[in-house]
Amino acid sequence: MLSFGVIAQASSTVFVSTPAFLIPLLHTERGLSLAEAGLLASAPTLGLVITLIGWGALSDRIGERWVIASGLALTAAVAFAAMFASDYLSLGALFLLGGMASASPNAASGRVVIGWFPKERRGLAMGIRQMCQPLGVAVAALTIPQLAAAGGIGAALAVPAVLCAVSAVLCAVGIVDPPRPPRTTGGDAHPLAVWKPYKETSLLWRIHGVSMLLVVPQFTVSTFGLVWLVTELHFSALAAGIVIGVSQFAGAIGRIGVGVLSDKVGSHLLPLRWVSVAAAVVMLLMGAASALGAVWAAVILIVAAIVTVADNGLAYTSVAEIAGPFWSGRALGTQNTGQFLAASVVGPAVGGLITLLGYPLAFAAVALCPVIATPLVPRDRELAVVPQ
Repeated sequence: MLSFGVIAQASSTVFVSTPAFLIPLLHTERGLSLAEAGLLASAPTLGLVITLIGWGALSDRIGERWVIASGLALTAAVAFAAMFASDYLSLGALFLLGGMASASPNAASGRVVIGWFPKERRGLAMGIRQMCQPLGVAVAALTIPQLAAAGGIGAALAVPAVLCAVSAVLCAVGIVDPPRPPRTTGGDAHPLAVWKPYKETSLLWRIHGVSMLLVVPQFTVSTFGLVWLVTELHFSALAAGIVIGVSQFAGAIGRIGVGVLSDKVGSHLLPLRWVSVAAAVVMLLMGAASALGAVWAAVILIVAAIVTVADNGLAYTSVAEIAGPFWSGRALGTQNTGQFLAASVVGPAVGGLITLLGYPLAFAAVALCPVIATPLVPRDRELAVVPQ
């Protein structure tokens, strides 16, 4: 189930990430401004925002298997259609629709993993599952720029189209929905069956807010890292793609490491606070990286990519545990909705900020987000209100 969860999420992430790696082509060869290209790149993320909670609610009702498989199949169909788009408006609309479909693994695959692993192993399991996002970005970074340069946008979109189609079949055949307590009401009901996590505590709201703030540096690095290396530091498209690919693979391993750490310390929230502090530091280093030379800039970018994706598994697992089995689909959908809502703003907002202030000051300004997030992370003692 862990393998299927990783495959599903990684495939949908390749689709969502593909437009970001078309920015160099769109900006330098097709004449779009950086803000316009960033807006086009954010269309799949906006689509995710629209449907995440809906996919999550559906998975709470009918289970995760068919939600994931059908969403991936729809994403593949949209990606194939986008290969033949004749103008940027049509392309953006298809990116939006594909993002809406690709939200299904975001909302449902985490529950598949959490439902089959005991609490003391979830940090490692979710660390592995959460590596799918940087893994998907890495696949896109290593393939999309080269295919786009050689064959245009249509050739690049063949990658997510094929991956999502294959993943849909695998998940439809292989996924088994995790068990849930019986849905009963009354005096003998299981405590989780009557638990209302959004009404009875502020824990979920705070974690959602923290994750929205921490997604800003993450998507700043993943969206503008490639174009920063190419336009500011004069890397070739291939060299920059390799740096981004390495950074995303390293980020994937980092998520496993921080998951193991959370199992060791017996807390997901304490490492989440540590990651938030580290994210502020690395974004300040990104601001200074241009002055240090190309080699050091590449190293700092890799470190930043590792740190800025490390929070996702910790927050995701905490949300699922607090929400319980009858609210986890909606809660995880809400979690991702907040993240991708923030991420959808990163493209045009940070692109405009870079245009106005330049890369160093823009990166330094992004460091304010994790600074604000750190004190909002709940303390472990606050989890006592959650029924077991």
